[in-house]
Amino acid sequence: MNNLQEINDLLLTETSRRNTDLVAGLIFQKPGLFEELFRVFMSNEEPASRRSAWVIDTVSEKLPELLVPHIPEMIRMLPFFNHDALKRHSLRMLTRSPLPEGEMSGILVNCCFEWLMSRPESVSVKVYSMEILYRVSEIEPDLKKELADSIELHLDEETAGVQNRGRKLLKKLYSEMNDLKKP
Repeated sequence: MNNLQEINDLLLTETSRRNTDLVAGLIFQKPGLFEELFRVFMSNEEPASRRSAWVIDTVSEKLPELLVPHIPEMIRMLPFFNHDALKRHSLRMLTRSPLPEGEMSGILVNCCFEWLMSRPESVSVKVYSMEILYRVSEIEPDLKKELADSIELHLDEETAGVQNRGRKLLKKLYSEMNDLKKP
């Protein structure tokens, strides 16, 4: 049996923290297996992709260098992720990764704005989207106003978690936008 099949079989055993840590432990022992795990994630096939996303998220906390070369591919797949866990884990990983430039930045910004404004999206997807958009606005200050407007638009209708993070970001954004206006 090949590595890809073995990883897939392990992922399909069960959805648990224990199983996630088991597969992550294998990757820590043999970092070369990360490529196989990432292929499972990018296949966008349930439930293996979702479970591999959790493992990749766990591994990339300790070994972020394994994820960095794959960031463009992950961003290209964002619009095709339908499951909340794929979005959530991808965005969580991106909040602690170097931000892309050019076309990849555009894809990322579009997805984050879309998910931020979408009522059915989960709290975590919206919060991570806000975080990423804020980080992009640090590089591209023209986005600050659009981000502030987007957060304000539905803030009163959001959950407490989204409201809390949204208000904190709005405070920062207003302060930064005022600083930009100063001569």
